[in-house]
Amino acid sequence: MLDTMNITAILRRALAGGGEFADIFYEEGSSTAVVCEDGKIEKVLAGADRGVGIRVISDLRTAYAYTNEVTEMALLALAGTVSRAVQGKQFDQPIDLRTKIVGTGFPVVIKPYDVPLQDKVALVNRGNAAARGFDQRIRQVMVVYRDGTVKTQIANSLGEFTEASRTGTLFMAQVVAAEGDVIQTGHEPVGKFIGYELFQERSPEEVAQAAARRAVMMLGARKAPAGLMPVVLSSEAGGTMVHEAIGHGLEADLARNGMSVYTGKLGEQVASPLVTVIDDATIPNARGSFSFDDEGTPAQRTVLVENGILKGYLYDRLSAMKDGCASTGNGRREGYHAKPIVRMTNTLIAPGESSPEEIVRGVGTGLFVRKMGGGQVNTVTGDFVFEVSEGYLIENGVIGEPVRGATLTGNGPDVLKRIVQVGSDLGFGIGTCGKDGQGVPVSDAQPTLLIDEITIGGSA
Repeated sequence: MLDTMNITAILRRALAGGGEFADIFYEEGSSTAVVCEDGKIEKVLAGADRGVGIRVISDLRTAYAYTNEVTEMALLALAGTVSRAVQGKQFDQPIDLRTKIVGTGFPVVIKPYDVPLQDKVALVNRGNAAARGFDQRIRQVMVVYRDGTVKTQIANSLGEFTEASRTGTLFMAQVVAAEGDVIQTGHEPVGKFIGYELFQERSPEEVAQAAARRAVMMLGARKAPAGLMPVVLSSEAGGTMVHEAIGHGLEADLARNGMSVYTGKLGEQVASPLVTVIDDATIPNARGSFSFDDEGTPAQRTVLVENGILKGYLYDRLSAMKDGCASTGNGRREGYHAKPIVRMTNTLIAPGESSPEEIVRGVGTGLFVRKMGGGQVNTVTGDFVFEVSEGYLIENGVIGEPVRGATLTGNGPDVLKRIVQVGSDLGFGIGTCGKDGQGVPVSDAQPTLLIDEITIGGSA
């Protein structure tokens, strides 16, 4: 732990070659993973790791090195390595480390490491049995359980010293169903920064059967129509739209480098006046939440778009230094081996005032999307393509038969401006967001949304 060492001496050594800022990131964690495939337990993994990364920012460039040898001598040597990688104005400010600030964290009722491993294996087997027993057309089932506890300490040359810990639990089922030459997949994850009590909220059987139901139902679905039509995105769809269509484009490193369709558009209308977009790392237990980001900045709630007007971007320390502003607490890293970069946390479109049922009733003919699949977006142009994993036709204001093979194609700013109704509900989806080779846990959320017109890709 850093508080057993001479942190000031390590920071001074890191800044010996020059620089404006230095920090030390200490991390220790333990995790368990159980994977069931083909009806048997394929993997049971349990381990622990700890290490330290040291960073120096000099002339707005980063030098970074890390080690898993956590001794004062090793960290002084590591700091010397980093210092030799930079040249710049000598750091001549005092380093007055303040009293360590400890994050409050999120309450954990049942600590996963107190639960016997055989109980976790039994949990996975229960999910597998529930999925396989759902329908005789189920061909493949994969069930995954993961938990982990991470403790961090971060100290920097500004004198800030923070400590935080998080415990998370995740459960996921993926099911493949087949009939004739038709093959469909259902996927259902659940996870939070919470303990084993997660399964008091949703049992493994409920999660597995939700995935199986989706796969089996899509077997009998007709092929999706193609063309322009209204689309209702259910709050159950998760926040794929907000995450991809606008979230990444509002990360300051991309926006500053001209890699975003939202570059230079502060104060401009980028979405419907009904749309407010927020990134909020303070939501209790959410998968993208924390006490401090991975640079020691307190978690924040950042309004990015308000009533359709672009209000700001997401910042880490480096991008904030470049733009002459404060970090928004969005500096995140996969672990001590990686330098922090700008990342989303829990990104959402705020609820509106329309009843979800009234939104559907107002659509004559359209597509109702209950669950989004994967997708891709070009942040420079804003163009995207998203898969629909569970969709239905809307006829005369009524949700009708399921359709398969649908995709949503469009442009982020254009589609956001075409949102004509925003529901009063709010539904969350979870995931692991990838960027620059790093993955971090996130969640996305949205209310029920009506897009007046979007291109549907289909086979019919």
